Amino acid sequence: MENSMKKFALTSLSLALLGAAGPAQAQTSVTLYGVIDTGIGYVSHANANGDKLFGMINGNLSGDRWGLKGQEDLGGGLKAIFQLESGFDVGTGRLGQGDREFGRQAFVGLSGNQWGTVTLGRQYDPLVDMVQGITADNYWGAIFATPGDVDNYDNSLRVSNAVKYVSPNFSGFQVEGLYGFSNMAGTTGQGQTWSAAATYNNGPLAVAGGYFYANNPSADRMPITGSTWTSPSSDPLFDGPINNAYALAHAIGIARGAIQYSIGAFTVGGSYSNAQYKADAGSRFGSQHFNVGNGFVNFQVTPALLTSLGYTYTKAGGDTSATYHQVSIGADYSLSKRTDFYAVAAYQHASGDQRDATTGGTNSAQASIGSYGYESGRSHQEMVILGMRHKF
Repeated sequence: MENSMKKFALTSLSLALLGAAGPAQAQTSVTLYGVIDTGIGYVSHANANGDKLFGMINGNLSGDRWGLKGQEDLGGGLKAIFQLESGFDVGTGRLGQGDREFGRQAFVGLSGNQWGTVTLGRQYDPLVDMVQGITADNYWGAIFATPGDVDNYDNSLRVSNAVKYVSPNFSGFQVEGLYGFSNMAGTTGQGQTWSAAATYNNGPLAVAGGYFYANNPSADRMPITGSTWTSPSSDPLFDGPINNAYALAHAIGIARGAIQYSIGAFTVGGSYSNAQYKADAGSRFGSQHFNVGNGFVNFQVTPALLTSLGYTYTKAGGDTSATYHQVSIGADYSLSKRTDFYAVAAYQHASGDQRDATTGGTNSAQASIGSYGYESGRSHQEMVILGMRHKF
């Protein structure tokens, strides 16, 4: 009898909760999602001594993540939206993006059918939102990225304390703007980030372009060894030997454009960027810039098998004269809409001179494929990865 009464009470409570939740569920949706991407890889020269590496390499085609996103219909075409997204290393379980709980994205905002979307929080910048999606990085990730990710081609940085506006889609045309506050009292103009971009995507043709600017507070920088990028709005973009020496930059400015065209089983695309690392009295270098040209061809062999070939040319100027040639290839086989296996590889050759972050002097340029940041200690580097990705 006691057990029957307990079952009756639990059933009544469950029905009451479902009844209470019913109206809210009709107006609100919340989605749990994520990506787990890991592989076994080989790097021919993976440190300053030129030693080989064979082991687990994660987040190759897609950064490992989990998140929550949702919306509430407020009526009249207006919605409240939010997204919380946490990055992690599947090999160790550690948090990514500087050990932040929601380091990839964390924002809330309003979206309207007529006037667009406004969001506040930690977010991607407009170049990532509008330009990155029509580059090889959208399909193949880090191994197709710019050497050192000097132009944020592979989304190495996010913007905190940011307000972002995205326009409605006008027959394929959209614009987007972002401003990241420094949140520093009495220092207007120090530590802020801003960016704007536009895109046209309609049918087989997609074109996009924009500009990104981040300021590094001069009061917090000293000409010392090590990374000293301290902007409270923009993450650092210095994760390898190609641009580590420019962490003392007064500001970063990135102009970027891309085009993509699809015809039958082929998708071809190209992009160009100019990344400026601007110096002042607190820097240990003369202003540096990188001109980057990328091109790729995707071929959909079967509905399940996608292959690709990509090339990236990176030329440094101003402070040093390094040149980097990188060729990347990839194949991705989908077992389902959520699970795929892939094989990617790249070769890079470097020449000219490169500034050293430790000594402040210049050395012979060393290769460093994509955005992985491995020091090679050599003028060339090779990488091969076999991996698996699952989306949920």
